[in-house]
Amino acid sequence: MIGYTLFGTNDIERAKVFYDGLFGEIGIKRGMEMDSMCAWGSFGGDPMFGVCKPHDGQPATPGNGTMIALEQKSRADVDKLHAKAIALGGTCEGPAGLRGEEGESAFYAAYFRDLDGNKLCAFIIGGA
Repeated sequence: MIGYTLFGTNDIERAKVFYDGLFGEIGIKRGMEMDSMCAWGSFGGDPMFGVCKPHDGQPATPGNGTMIALEQKSRADVDKLHAKAIALGGTCEGPAGLRGEEGESAFYAAYFRDLDGNKLCAFIIGGA
């Protein structure tokens, strides 16, 4: 159902460096690039993630309650992606850990903000 998501940015070049590093950690490369927008992922049915300068010319601001969640393959991958985001200058919004109880539907997640203040989550349901 989701084709792509976008976060606004006030510095497209700085955002590219952050997301190149972050998504490089999980093997994802740029899939599309224009003057005021850049997206990571691939065409062909998988969702893409992008950043853009707002079309209306106003400053980009993070949405209150807005968050993009990035599913990972293991808890170790959640830990690595969160650590990479912090190393790239992002801020921690909640360290990696189990939310709820262990079991098939266990939710393991870590939360962080990018350089523009947009909130992301790295997570896995179940897994170890």
